[in-house]
Amino acid sequence: QIELRVMAHMSRDPHLIADFQHGEDIHSRTAAKIFGVAPEDVTPDLRRKAKGINFGIIYGITDYGLARDVGVSREEAALYIENYFQQYPGVKRFMAQTVIEAREKGYVQTILKRRRYLPDLLSSNRNVRAFGERTAFNTPIQGSAADIIKLAMINIGRELKEMGLQAHLLLQVHDELVFELPPEEVDILIPVVRSGMENIIELVVPLKVSIEIGRNWNDMESVD
Repeated sequence: QIELRVMAHMSRDPHLIADFQHGEDIHSRTAAKIFGVAPEDVTPDLRRKAKGINFGIIYGITDYGLARDVGVSREEAALYIENYFQQYPGVKRFMAQTVIEAREKGYVQTILKRRRYLPDLLSSNRNVRAFGERTAFNTPIQGSAADIIKLAMINIGRELKEMGLQAHLLLQVHDELVFELPPEEVDILIPVVRSGMENIIELVVPLKVSIEIGRNWNDMESVD
């Protein structure tokens, strides 16, 4: 969910910020708001649809794309998107303002100031321009999420080396880090990883990490 937390930080939408600060399941909370049901009445199907909406918004999803992804009519999908922006108006303002600034500057940038230039915004082709607009507000979100996880990888890797541990980073999968280590280092590594990922950067919402350990993928258990 790191992209959604970055979205809350960049858009400063008070409702999205509140959802994360209260520690709520963001997909269930979005489902309750969009579909007008009590949080306890959110079904797995409604949560699934809300998840598709939450992540789809980041990519500038259309009613056609959302309808295809969550299995509803285009009319329903259009209503879902409209309801989302009614509940989180700050997100819509952020998206529009980001496109405007990208046209003026010719680029967008991530939270660590990495730039992406967007010549497509000046294309005479409407479809190419539309792609450039989607890229304009998607890049700061996805790019910043990448910034954060890469920075965490560097810092944690450096700390493990300084501590002289056998534990090492094996894989990065999106916003997930996979470590390989001997059993006797588990209790040492957990706080290092948790702190290294949750405190890597200060956002207006908390970065929360869930940790699982196990000898193989089938035997993974959550750690509080």
